[in-house]
Amino acid sequence: MSTPETRPGTSQPPSGPLAGRRVRAAIIGTGAIGRGSHLPALNRLAEEGETEVVAAVDIDAIAVEEFCEQTGIPHAYTDLDRMLEEQRPDLVSICTPPTLHRAQTIAALRAGAWVWCEKPPVPTLADYDAVEAEEGTESGPYASIVFQHRFGSGSRHVRRLLAERAMGRPLVAHCQTTWYRDTAYYAVPWRGRWATEGGGPAMGHGIHQMDLLLDLLGPWSEVRAMAGRLVHDVETEDVSTALVRFENGALATVVNSVLSPEEVSRIRIDCERATVELTHLYGHSNANWRIVPAPDVPGDEAAAWQDFGADVPSSHLEQLRELVASMRKGERPRSSGADGRTSLELIAALYKSAFTDSTVRAGEIGPGDPFYTAMHGNVPGWAPVAAEEVSA
Repeated sequence: MSTPETRPGTSQPPSGPLAGRRVRAAIIGTGAIGRGSHLPALNRLAEEGETEVVAAVDIDAIAVEEFCEQTGIPHAYTDLDRMLEEQRPDLVSICTPPTLHRAQTIAALRAGAWVWCEKPPVPTLADYDAVEAEEGTESGPYASIVFQHRFGSGSRHVRRLLAERAMGRPLVAHCQTTWYRDTAYYAVPWRGRWATEGGGPAMGHGIHQMDLLLDLLGPWSEVRAMAGRLVHDVETEDVSTALVRFENGALATVVNSVLSPEEVSRIRIDCERATVELTHLYGHSNANWRIVPAPDVPGDEAAAWQDFGADVPSSHLEQLRELVASMRKGERPRSSGADGRTSLELIAALYKSAFTDSTVRAGEIGPGDPFYTAMHGNVPGWAPVAAEEVSA
Protein backbone atom coordinates (compact mmCIF):
# COMPACT_ATOMS: atom_id res chain seq x y z
CA MET A 1 0.00 0.00 0.00
CA SER A 2 1.24 3.49 -0.80
CA THR A 3 1.94 5.97 1.96
CA PRO A 4 1.54 9.77 1.79
CA GLU A 5 5.24 9.98 1.07
CA THR A 6 4.63 8.41 -2.34
CA ARG A 7 1.37 10.15 -3.14
CA PRO A 8 1.36 13.70 -4.44
CA GLY A 9 -1.38 16.08 -3.43
CA THR A 10 -3.17 14.61 -0.43
CA SER A 11 -6.82 15.61 -0.27
CA GLN A 12 -8.13 18.39 1.92
CA PRO A 13 -11.54 18.49 3.62
CA PRO A 14 -14.11 20.91 2.28
CA SER A 15 -14.06 24.27 3.98
CA GLY A 16 -16.92 25.51 6.09
CA PRO A 17 -19.21 23.68 8.53
CA LEU A 18 -19.73 19.92 8.61
CA ALA A 19 -23.25 20.19 7.24
CA GLY A 20 -23.64 18.30 3.97
CA ARG A 21 -20.48 16.23 4.19
CA ARG A 22 -18.95 13.32 6.04
CA VAL A 23 -16.83 13.75 9.14
CA ARG A 24 -13.22 12.97 8.22
CA ALA A 25 -11.72 10.77 10.93
CA ALA A 26 -8.25 9.45 11.74
CA ILE A 27 -7.28 6.66 14.15
CA ILE A 28 -4.17 7.02 16.32
CA GLY A 29 -2.91 3.65 17.51
CA THR A 30 -3.68 0.44 15.62
CA GLY A 31 -3.80 -2.02 18.51
CA ALA A 32 -6.71 -4.02 19.87
CA ILE A 33 -8.93 -1.14 21.01
CA GLY A 34 -8.53 0.77 17.76
CA ARG A 35 -9.13 -2.29 15.60
CA GLY A 36 -11.82 -3.90 17.75
CA SER A 37 -13.89 -0.93 18.98
CA HIS A 38 -13.12 2.43 17.36
CA LEU A 39 -12.83 1.34 13.74
CA PRO A 40 -16.05 -0.75 13.75
CA ALA A 41 -17.96 2.22 15.20
CA LEU A 42 -16.50 4.59 12.62
CA ASN A 43 -17.22 2.11 9.82
CA ARG A 44 -20.83 1.69 10.93
CA LEU A 45 -21.36 5.42 10.79
CA ALA A 46 -19.62 5.45 7.43
CA GLU A 47 -22.29 3.05 6.18
CA GLU A 48 -24.85 5.61 7.34
CA GLY A 49 -23.08 8.40 5.45
CA GLU A 50 -21.79 10.15 8.57
CA THR A 51 -18.04 9.46 8.62
CA GLU A 52 -15.05 8.41 6.55
CA VAL A 53 -11.75 7.13 7.94
CA VAL A 54 -9.03 8.91 6.02
CA ALA A 55 -5.85 7.94 7.90
CA ALA A 56 -4.26 5.87 10.63
CA VAL A 57 -1.13 6.58 12.68
CA ASP A 58 1.17 4.22 14.57
CA ILE A 59 4.85 4.32 15.55
CA ASP A 60 5.24 0.87 13.97
CA ALA A 61 5.43 1.47 10.22
CA ILE A 62 4.78 -2.16 9.31
CA ALA A 63 1.81 -2.42 11.69
CA VAL A 64 0.11 0.72 10.39
CA GLU A 65 0.70 -0.30 6.76
CA GLU A 66 -0.86 -3.69 7.39
CA PHE A 67 -3.72 -2.14 9.36
CA CYS A 68 -4.57 0.24 6.53
CA GLU A 69 -4.16 -2.46 3.88
CA GLN A 70 -6.52 -4.79 5.72
CA THR A 71 -9.16 -2.17 6.51
CA GLY A 72 -9.12 -0.05 3.38
CA ILE A 73 -7.90 3.13 5.08
CA PRO A 74 -6.18 5.20 2.37
CA HIS A 75 -3.32 6.84 4.27
CA ALA A 76 -0.80 5.33 6.72
CA TYR A 77 1.48 7.48 8.87
CA THR A 78 4.07 7.14 11.60
CA ASP A 79 4.09 10.89 12.28
CA LEU A 80 1.00 12.39 13.92
CA ASP A 81 1.89 16.01 13.14
CA ARG A 82 2.41 15.24 9.49
CA MET A 83 -0.91 13.42 9.29
CA LEU A 84 -2.71 16.35 10.91
CA GLU A 85 -1.11 18.80 8.50
CA GLU A 86 -1.71 16.77 5.35
CA GLN A 87 -5.11 15.19 6.02
CA ARG A 88 -6.77 17.86 8.19
CA PRO A 89 -9.17 15.42 9.90
CA ASP A 90 -12.30 16.67 11.65
CA LEU A 91 -12.07 13.95 14.30
CA VAL A 92 -9.10 12.13 15.79
CA SER A 93 -9.72 8.85 17.60
CA ILE A 94 -6.93 8.22 20.13
CA CYS A 95 -6.29 4.56 21.00
CA THR A 96 -2.82 4.72 22.53
CA PRO A 97 -1.50 4.19 26.10
CA PRO A 98 -2.55 6.86 28.65
CA THR A 99 0.85 8.57 28.87
CA LEU A 100 0.55 9.62 25.23
CA HIS A 101 -2.96 11.03 25.47
CA ARG A 102 -2.10 14.56 26.61
CA ALA A 103 0.38 15.38 23.86
CA GLN A 104 -1.63 13.68 21.12
CA THR A 105 -4.91 15.29 22.18
CA ILE A 106 -3.36 18.75 22.34
CA ALA A 107 -1.75 18.29 18.93
CA ALA A 108 -5.10 17.32 17.42
CA LEU A 109 -6.99 20.19 19.08
CA ARG A 110 -4.41 22.71 17.90
CA ALA A 111 -4.87 21.36 14.37
CA GLY A 112 -8.58 22.05 14.64
CA ALA A 113 -9.72 18.44 15.12
CA TRP A 114 -12.18 17.19 17.69
CA VAL A 115 -10.86 14.29 19.78
CA TRP A 116 -12.35 11.02 20.96
CA CYS A 117 -9.86 9.61 23.46
CA GLU A 118 -9.83 6.22 25.14
CA LYS A 119 -10.00 6.02 28.92
CA PRO A 120 -8.29 6.75 31.18
CA PRO A 121 -8.19 10.20 29.63
CA VAL A 122 -4.75 11.24 30.95
CA PRO A 123 -2.63 10.20 33.95
CA THR A 124 -3.32 13.25 36.15
CA LEU A 125 -5.70 16.12 36.78
CA ALA A 126 -2.96 18.55 35.74
CA ASP A 127 -2.80 16.81 32.36
CA TYR A 128 -6.57 16.96 32.01
CA ASP A 129 -6.68 20.68 32.76
CA ALA A 130 -3.90 21.28 30.22
CA VAL A 131 -5.96 19.49 27.58
CA GLU A 132 -9.14 21.37 28.47
CA ALA A 133 -7.26 24.68 28.14
CA GLU A 134 -6.61 23.86 24.47
CA GLU A 135 -10.27 23.33 23.58
CA GLY A 136 -12.22 25.84 21.56
CA THR A 137 -14.24 28.42 23.47
CA GLU A 138 -17.25 28.26 21.15
CA SER A 139 -18.28 25.50 18.75
CA GLY A 140 -15.20 23.39 19.48
CA PRO A 141 -13.01 21.63 18.86
CA TYR A 142 -13.58 19.61 22.04
CA ALA A 143 -12.00 16.47 23.47
CA SER A 144 -14.40 13.72 24.57
CA ILE A 145 -13.40 10.69 26.66
CA VAL A 146 -14.57 7.17 25.84
CA PHE A 147 -17.05 6.33 28.59
CA GLN A 148 -19.31 4.12 26.51
CA HIS A 149 -21.17 2.66 29.51
CA ARG A 150 -23.03 5.97 29.83
CA PHE A 151 -24.62 5.42 26.45
CA GLY A 152 -27.43 3.09 25.40
CA SER A 153 -31.11 2.67 26.20
CA GLY A 154 -30.68 1.21 29.70
CA SER A 155 -28.54 3.97 31.18
CA ARG A 156 -30.61 6.62 29.39
CA HIS A 157 -33.87 5.27 30.88
CA VAL A 158 -32.51 4.96 34.43
CA ARG A 159 -30.86 8.38 34.25
CA ARG A 160 -34.22 9.90 33.37
CA LEU A 161 -36.05 8.09 36.19
CA LEU A 162 -33.44 9.28 38.69
CA ALA A 163 -33.42 12.86 37.38
CA GLU A 164 -37.21 13.03 37.61
CA ARG A 165 -37.15 11.42 41.09
CA ALA A 166 -39.76 8.95 39.84
CA MET A 167 -38.39 6.36 42.26
CA GLY A 168 -37.88 8.88 45.04
CA ARG A 169 -34.58 10.13 46.41
CA PRO A 170 -31.48 7.96 45.87
CA LEU A 171 -30.23 6.82 49.26
CA VAL A 172 -27.68 3.99 49.08
CA ALA A 173 -25.50 2.85 46.20
CA HIS A 174 -22.94 0.15 45.43
CA CYS A 175 -20.42 0.33 42.59
CA GLN A 176 -18.42 -2.82 41.95
CA THR A 177 -15.73 -3.66 39.40
CA THR A 178 -14.36 -6.98 40.60
CA TRP A 179 -12.31 -8.52 37.81
CA TYR A 180 -9.43 -10.99 37.59
CA ARG A 181 -5.97 -10.43 36.12
CA ASP A 182 -3.20 -13.00 36.54
CA THR A 183 0.57 -12.57 36.76
CA ALA A 184 0.94 -12.97 32.99
CA TYR A 185 -1.22 -9.85 32.54
CA TYR A 186 1.20 -7.83 34.64
CA ALA A 187 4.24 -9.27 32.86
CA VAL A 188 3.59 -6.65 30.16
CA PRO A 189 6.18 -3.99 31.10
CA TRP A 190 3.90 -0.93 31.10
CA ARG A 191 1.17 -2.44 33.28
CA GLY A 192 1.01 -1.83 37.01
CA ARG A 193 3.25 1.24 36.74
CA TRP A 194 2.23 4.79 37.56
CA ALA A 195 4.20 6.34 34.72
CA THR A 196 2.70 4.20 31.98
CA GLU A 197 -0.71 2.99 33.20
CA GLY A 198 -1.60 5.94 35.41
CA GLY A 199 -2.93 3.79 38.24
CA GLY A 200 -4.23 0.37 39.20
CA PRO A 201 -7.75 -1.07 38.89
CA ALA A 202 -9.37 2.16 40.08
CA MET A 203 -7.85 4.00 37.13
CA GLY A 204 -7.66 1.35 34.42
CA HIS A 205 -10.64 -0.89 35.16
CA GLY A 206 -13.17 0.55 37.61
CA ILE A 207 -13.22 3.99 36.00
CA HIS A 208 -16.07 2.89 33.70
CA GLN A 209 -18.46 1.90 36.50
CA MET A 210 -17.49 4.88 38.65
CA ASP A 211 -18.12 7.20 35.72
CA LEU A 212 -21.53 5.63 35.12
CA LEU A 213 -22.38 5.93 38.82
CA LEU A 214 -21.50 9.64 38.73
CA ASP A 215 -23.47 10.09 35.52
CA LEU A 216 -26.54 8.60 37.23
CA LEU A 217 -26.24 10.18 40.71
CA GLY A 218 -24.58 13.49 39.98
CA PRO A 219 -21.70 15.22 41.80
CA TRP A 220 -19.90 13.65 44.75
CA SER A 221 -18.87 15.65 47.81
CA GLU A 222 -16.39 13.54 49.80
CA VAL A 223 -14.58 10.20 49.77
CA ARG A 224 -12.87 7.94 52.31
CA ALA A 225 -10.82 5.08 50.88
CA MET A 226 -8.34 2.25 51.39
CA ALA A 227 -6.04 0.54 48.86
CA GLY A 228 -3.67 -2.40 48.91
CA ARG A 229 -1.29 -4.62 47.02
CA LEU A 230 -2.49 -8.03 48.10
CA VAL A 231 -1.25 -10.28 45.29
CA HIS A 232 0.62 -8.61 42.44
CA ASP A 233 4.15 -7.20 42.47
CA VAL A 234 3.24 -3.79 41.03
CA GLU A 235 3.75 -0.10 41.82
CA THR A 236 0.03 0.63 41.87
CA GLU A 237 -2.72 -0.96 43.96
CA ASP A 238 -4.43 -4.19 42.94
CA VAL A 239 -7.55 -3.54 45.05
CA SER A 240 -9.29 -0.51 46.54
CA THR A 241 -12.44 0.24 48.50
CA ALA A 242 -14.10 3.60 49.09
CA LEU A 243 -17.03 5.27 50.79
CA VAL A 244 -18.44 8.16 48.77
CA ARG A 245 -20.95 10.82 49.81
CA PHE A 246 -22.87 12.55 47.02
CA GLU A 247 -24.15 16.13 47.01
CA ASN A 248 -27.72 14.78 46.99
CA GLY A 249 -27.01 12.98 50.28
CA ALA A 250 -26.71 9.44 48.92
CA LEU A 251 -23.95 7.22 50.31
CA ALA A 252 -22.08 4.72 48.12
CA THR A 253 -19.53 1.96 48.44
CA VAL A 254 -17.04 1.49 45.61
CA VAL A 255 -14.88 -1.61 45.13
CA ASN A 256 -12.24 -1.99 42.39
CA SER A 257 -10.33 -5.27 42.18
CA VAL A 258 -8.27 -7.40 39.81
CA LEU A 259 -8.20 -10.25 42.33
CA SER A 260 -11.71 -11.64 41.86
CA PRO A 261 -12.08 -15.02 40.06
CA GLU A 262 -15.82 -14.51 39.55
CA GLU A 263 -15.81 -11.33 37.50
CA VAL A 264 -18.67 -8.84 37.59
CA SER A 265 -19.41 -5.17 36.98
CA ARG A 266 -22.30 -3.98 39.09
CA ILE A 267 -24.15 -0.84 40.10
CA ARG A 268 -27.03 -0.86 42.56
CA ILE A 269 -28.96 2.21 43.69
CA ASP A 270 -31.56 2.00 46.44
CA CYS A 271 -34.08 4.81 46.18
CA GLU A 272 -37.04 5.58 48.42
CA ARG A 273 -39.47 3.73 46.15
CA ALA A 274 -37.36 1.21 44.25
CA THR A 275 -34.01 -0.51 43.84
CA VAL A 276 -32.38 -0.32 40.42
CA GLU A 277 -29.52 -2.67 39.63
CA LEU A 278 -27.18 -3.23 36.69
CA THR A 279 -25.17 -6.46 36.52
CA HIS A 280 -22.86 -7.16 33.57
CA LEU A 281 -19.16 -7.43 32.74
CA TYR A 282 -17.87 -5.32 29.83
CA GLY A 283 -21.10 -3.86 28.44
CA HIS A 284 -24.83 -3.82 29.07
CA SER A 285 -28.19 -4.10 27.33
CA ASN A 286 -31.72 -3.63 28.65
CA ALA A 287 -31.73 -7.20 29.97
CA ASN A 288 -28.86 -6.39 32.34
CA TRP A 289 -30.96 -3.85 34.25
CA ARG A 290 -33.48 -4.73 36.96
CA ILE A 291 -35.89 -2.46 38.84
CA VAL A 292 -37.56 -3.78 42.00
CA PRO A 293 -40.33 -1.48 43.33
CA ALA A 294 -41.15 -1.00 46.98
CA PRO A 295 -44.25 -2.92 48.13
CA ASP A 296 -46.53 0.14 48.12
CA VAL A 297 -45.76 1.25 44.53
CA PRO A 298 -48.85 0.93 42.28
CA GLY A 299 -48.55 -1.81 39.69
CA ASP A 300 -49.06 0.43 36.67
CA GLU A 301 -46.34 2.81 37.84
CA ALA A 302 -43.91 -0.05 38.48
CA ALA A 303 -44.71 -1.47 35.04
CA ALA A 304 -43.89 1.87 33.42
CA TRP A 305 -40.47 1.84 35.09
CA GLN A 306 -39.78 -1.51 33.43
CA ASP A 307 -40.33 -0.09 29.93
CA PHE A 308 -36.79 0.59 28.71
CA GLY A 309 -37.88 1.01 25.09
CA ALA A 310 -36.01 -0.45 22.13
CA ASP A 311 -32.84 -2.23 23.23
CA VAL A 312 -29.74 -0.17 22.40
CA PRO A 313 -26.71 -1.77 24.14
CA SER A 314 -23.95 0.38 25.57
CA SER A 315 -21.16 0.66 23.02
CA HIS A 316 -18.51 2.79 21.39
CA LEU A 317 -20.94 3.15 18.49
CA GLU A 318 -23.63 4.80 20.60
CA GLN A 319 -21.20 7.27 22.09
CA LEU A 320 -19.68 8.05 18.70
CA ARG A 321 -23.12 8.58 17.23
CA GLU A 322 -23.86 11.22 19.86
CA LEU A 323 -20.40 12.77 19.49
CA VAL A 324 -20.81 13.21 15.73
CA ALA A 325 -24.23 14.80 16.33
CA SER A 326 -22.57 17.25 18.74
CA MET A 327 -19.87 18.02 16.17
CA ARG A 328 -22.48 18.86 13.56
CA LYS A 329 -24.24 21.20 16.02
CA GLY A 330 -20.99 22.74 17.25
CA GLU A 331 -21.94 21.83 20.83
CA ARG A 332 -19.81 20.48 23.66
CA PRO A 333 -20.33 16.69 23.80
CA ARG A 334 -20.94 14.64 26.91
CA SER A 335 -17.83 13.14 28.53
CA SER A 336 -15.80 16.27 27.79
CA GLY A 337 -14.73 19.29 29.84
CA ALA A 338 -15.98 19.31 33.43
CA ASP A 339 -18.30 16.40 32.66
CA GLY A 340 -15.40 14.24 31.49
CA ARG A 341 -13.20 15.27 34.42
CA THR A 342 -15.48 14.16 37.26
CA SER A 343 -14.49 10.48 37.42
CA LEU A 344 -10.78 11.33 37.15
CA GLU A 345 -11.14 13.70 40.09
CA LEU A 346 -12.90 11.00 42.11
CA ILE A 347 -10.05 8.57 41.40
CA ALA A 348 -7.43 11.15 42.43
CA ALA A 349 -9.39 11.72 45.64
CA LEU A 350 -9.68 7.97 46.23
CA TYR A 351 -5.90 7.60 45.97
CA LYS A 352 -5.22 10.62 48.14
CA SER A 353 -7.60 9.36 50.81
CA ALA A 354 -6.17 5.85 50.74
CA PHE A 355 -2.51 6.89 50.74
CA THR A 356 -2.82 9.67 53.36
CA ASP A 357 -5.52 8.12 55.59
CA SER A 358 -7.76 11.17 55.26
CA THR A 359 -11.16 12.28 54.04
CA VAL A 360 -10.92 14.12 50.71
CA ARG A 361 -13.54 16.60 49.55
CA ALA A 362 -14.49 17.48 46.00
CA GLY A 363 -12.49 20.37 44.58
CA GLU A 364 -9.62 20.24 47.08
CA ILE A 365 -7.05 18.67 44.72
CA GLY A 366 -5.67 21.51 42.64
CA PRO A 367 -2.35 23.14 41.72
CA GLY A 368 0.09 22.77 44.60
CA ASP A 369 -1.41 19.50 45.80
CA PRO A 370 0.96 16.58 45.04
CA PHE A 371 -2.00 14.46 43.88
CA TYR A 372 -2.77 17.05 41.19
CA THR A 373 0.38 16.14 39.27
CA ALA A 374 0.76 12.46 40.26
CA MET A 375 -1.90 9.96 41.26
CA HIS A 376 0.51 8.48 43.83
CA GLY A 377 1.04 11.92 45.38
CA ASN A 378 4.74 11.12 45.94
CA VAL A 379 3.71 9.19 49.06
CA PRO A 380 6.47 6.82 50.29
CA GLY A 381 5.51 3.23 49.73
CA TRP A 382 3.32 4.14 46.78
CA ALA A 383 5.42 6.48 44.68
CA PRO A 384 7.84 4.80 42.26
CA VAL A 385 11.26 4.12 43.75
CA ALA A 386 14.07 5.93 41.94
CA ALA A 387 16.78 3.79 40.36
CA GLU A 388 19.47 5.18 42.67
CA GLU A 389 17.36 4.25 45.72
CA VAL A 390 17.03 0.68 44.45
CA SER A 391 20.79 0.34 43.85
CA ALA A 392 21.57 1.78 47.26
